[in-house]
This record gives sequence, structure tokens and C-alpha cells, in this order.
Amino acid sequence: MARSRAAIQWIVLTVTIVLSFLIQSCFSIYCDEDNCYHLLGVNENANSSEIKKAYYKLSLKHHPDKNPDPESKKLFVKIANAYEILKDEATREQYDYALAHPEEFFYNTARYYHAYYGHKTDTRAVLVGLLLIISSFQYMNQWTRYNQAIDMVKKTPAYKNKLRALELQRSGGVANRKKGNKQMDKKVEEELGKELNLDIRGTEKPSVWELIGVRLILLPYTLGKLLLWYGCWFWRYNVKRAPYSWEDASYLTRRSLRVSLDSWKSIGESTKEDLIERRLWEKSNFENYVAEMRKESKRRR
Repeated sequence: MARSRAAIQWIVLTVTIVLSFLIQSCFSIYCDEDNCYHLLGVNENANSSEIKKAYYKLSLKHHPDKNPDPESKKLFVKIANAYEILKDEATREQYDYALAHPEEFFYNTARYYHAYYGHKTDTRAVLVGLLLIISSFQYMNQWTRYNQAIDMVKKTPAYKNKLRALELQRSGGVANRKKGNKQMDKKVEEELGKELNLDIRGTEKPSVWELIGVRLILLPYTLGKLLLWYGCWFWRYNVKRAPYSWEDASYLTRRSLRVSLDSWKSIGESTKEDLIERRLWEKSNFENYVAEMRKESKRRR
């Protein structure tokens, strides 16, 4: 439970940092806290020629080569930035919209970065970064679910009985009755718990091979392996007309019954042999099997 809480807190902290960065960046776009029109000394209805004249006039006054004042140098940078925004009709239209709709900061920020950095950013790098972020959250979510399932199992009587049995085994079958009535020490319980291999169906231990990013990277290999498997299947059973092997007959039976691999493994060997001998992958045999199961179900009722 402590691990799952720590993972949740880490996720919340990460999301908070990202949101704070986005909110902060939306106020530092365009001309920061200044108004681009005010920096150039023009009104919002000024045309392109008026904006250009105002910029040249202010740039001559505050250019570092003509004005050594450090504050004037900072102002010159702001003036140049304001002119870059207002001289282009597209970016000026975006800026005017941001001034009129300050509440839409996420939308305005997205438009700003798309206009200024979209053409400079490699799409492949963006996709790789997105896959890394998604895979990281997926991996943390898998560990959270797994730890929660482990914590639930550890509270069950069956798990505690296994711990008691393991403790007796390690102590040579000798146990103190008074001690047995008390709860097991937490440190001893953790040590014994590490020796128990918990197999929880539906909640497997997280693996990097199941992550979306890893699967996409291995997609060409997976597709090639799948095509090779289908090719071998077609050659062996459609061309050469060879009899199905036990593994392939099991696969066809599972697919016909729509049974998962874990459920198939839990079925007895005699039942498996009976199902495979019925050749349920053939439509007529499957229909006969379904009819028999329905009759058996009605008889039991």
C-alpha cells in the first residue's frame, strides 16, 4: 500500500508541475507581461507601415551601438520581439486573439508554440517523447495496480496460513503455542513474504515488454514473426495436409471455444484430450458440441 500511495503521489506531483509550467508559460508568451503595441507606441488599429516606422524610430534610439545604457539594451530586445510579432499578419492575429481572450491560456499557448517552434521541431522527436511519457505513466499504473492486488492478497486468511506453514517449515516444525496465537512480527512477515511466489491471475507483475513504446519499437519484428508463423501454418496444413500437432490443435480448440490461455491451462488433461479429439474447429463438430452442452445444461436444471 505504501508503494501504491507513493506512486500516486509521484503522478500527482508530476501532473502539477506540468500544469504549473503550462500556466506559467502561457503568461510568458509573446511580449511577456508587456503589451506589444505599447512597446512600439502604436494603437491596436495601426497598419503595417505605422508599425514599421515606429520600430525603426525606437530601434535607432535604443540600439546597443548608439545607447550603452543596460536598460536601453533590454528595452531594445523587447521592441525587436514586439515588431517580430506584429509585422506578420498571422502572428498578429493570434496575438490580438490572445489579448481579447486571456482566459483561453492553453489554446493561446498552443498556438504560440506551434507558430514559433512548430517548424523547428522534429516530428519524430515529439512522437518519441510522447511515447516515453505514455509508457512511463503506463508502467507506474501497472505497478500501482499490482501492489494494490498484492496488498489485498496479503490480507486474506489463505496467505496468512501459507506464511504460518513456511514459518513452521523454517523452524523445523516446532512452534510456540503462545507465539502462534499472536500476530507475526512485521519484519518476519516481510522476509517470509519474499519467499512466497504470489501468482495473481489478471494482475501480472509489470514488464517493460508490455509497454506501448516497446511494443511499437518491436512492431516490425512482431509483424515479421507473425507472417512467418502464418506462412509455416499455410505450408504445413494447407499445402502438405499434415495432421495438426498437439500445440496447434490446442490453439484451434481454444480459438473455437474462445477460451484464454490461462483458462485452458487450468483444464484437466483428460478434458483437453476429449475436446481436441472432437475437432471443434470444424463447424459441424462445434455445432454438435454446443447442442450437447445445451442438452446437458437443461438436464441439470
